[in-house]
Amino acid sequence: MTTLLLKNIHTLVTMNAAREELRDAGVLIRDHIIERVGRTADLPASADQVLDLNGRHVVLPGLVNTHHHFYQTLTRVIPAAQNVDLFGWLKTLYPIWSRLTSEGVYASAQLCAAELILSGCTTASDHLYIFPNDVTLDEEIRAVRDVGLRFHASRGSMSVGESLGGLPPDSLVEDEADILHDSRRVIEAFHDNSRHAMTRITLAPCSPFSVSRDLMRESAELARSYPGVRLHTHLAENKADVDYSLSKFGLTPGDYAESLGWLGSDVWHAHCVWLSDPSIEKFASTGTGVAHCPCSNMRLASGIAPVRKMRNAGVPVGLGTDGAASNDATNLFHEARQALLLARVQALDAAAMTAREALEIATLGGAQVLGRDDIGCIAPGMSADLIAINLDRPALAGAEHDPVAALILCQLDAVDYSFIHGRRVVDRGCLTTVELPRLLQQTRRLADDMIRETDR
Repeated sequence: MTTLLLKNIHTLVTMNAAREELRDAGVLIRDHIIERVGRTADLPASADQVLDLNGRHVVLPGLVNTHHHFYQTLTRVIPAAQNVDLFGWLKTLYPIWSRLTSEGVYASAQLCAAELILSGCTTASDHLYIFPNDVTLDEEIRAVRDVGLRFHASRGSMSVGESLGGLPPDSLVEDEADILHDSRRVIEAFHDNSRHAMTRITLAPCSPFSVSRDLMRESAELARSYPGVRLHTHLAENKADVDYSLSKFGLTPGDYAESLGWLGSDVWHAHCVWLSDPSIEKFASTGTGVAHCPCSNMRLASGIAPVRKMRNAGVPVGLGTDGAASNDATNLFHEARQALLLARVQALDAAAMTAREALEIATLGGAQVLGRDDIGCIAPGMSADLIAINLDRPALAGAEHDPVAALILCQLDAVDYSFIHGRRVVDRGCLTTVELPRLLQQTRRLADDMIRETDR
């Protein structure tokens, strides 16, 4: 057991039940768990490691990303996909993604995890739903473990191709028996339901337009036969998504999810831009969560999710960056800022969402959506996942009267320190776990190969 003391913190944003913000504060960590929180003067003066933040840093819980597609880091800003909506974007990229390999999955997962960590994320859920060539979920899990991110790996799937009325090409769909067999395999190989777990598994059939109702039902049954395995999918992302559900199933997206047993406190859906008012009430009453992805929804012209209405109703809401090909950035502070701005524009009310509420969605909201009671706040007994931002940077100049709001309202691109599971993974702005120049070179090569091979 080792101890780590962070001391002389300018402002400690605890996100605890009282939402305390402490000045001249400190945090004592023992191994991977927070042991004490309080004023620096009230904590022990020494520890195995001491980090003196010199009264110039804000410390807060690590941010939680509830929806991403790491592999898409290889296919950012593809010209033909820059100015089209969701279905056109997917149709453009499916042929490129069919070239994905296990090497590509590993490298893109490492680079995406690095980008997330450097910008303040300490826990992320990723949705890998295509498995061409030699791709398995195993490579992604190993890659993220090596970088040090707390990880919820979603075993996604597509089983309904164009010949059966779905959107993806038949070459990218899998047999449903194979999907379920592999889903069980990865759960038994990697899922850890213990408190402070670094790896958990989710089952995530991709979307109403790419999987069957049978696969949705059977995936839910399989997930619920294991403790702590959650369910995730895309839902009501744009109007075409709603039209597909109405024409194919005769149901709105929310009613479609309900008919398959996909409501409950063990389920969260990505986007929900066009979720109906009755469905919002059902989500709230069942504890069904939503991953709000504001930048991607704007990028693809999908619309503005009714997050204010969801929050007022009691729906659990977290933030997601969505895939690196539909954002095309991977920064949760940016998502939190956009969530605040969109909520205000949608309501035509400058008080519709505060900076602190946006920060709450990015931390505690994400923890709730992922079913975790051990992350999202800084308090004794919680996982030692926290980040530190130096106030002495141009983007925060003139904001010291409210440095907490400044984290959301100003432009924040990177953190100075990050601790995940008590491990220092960012030190003075530098990642400590992987060699970024080598990884960038590898990723560029793999991205070029995917696009070049598809053009042949």
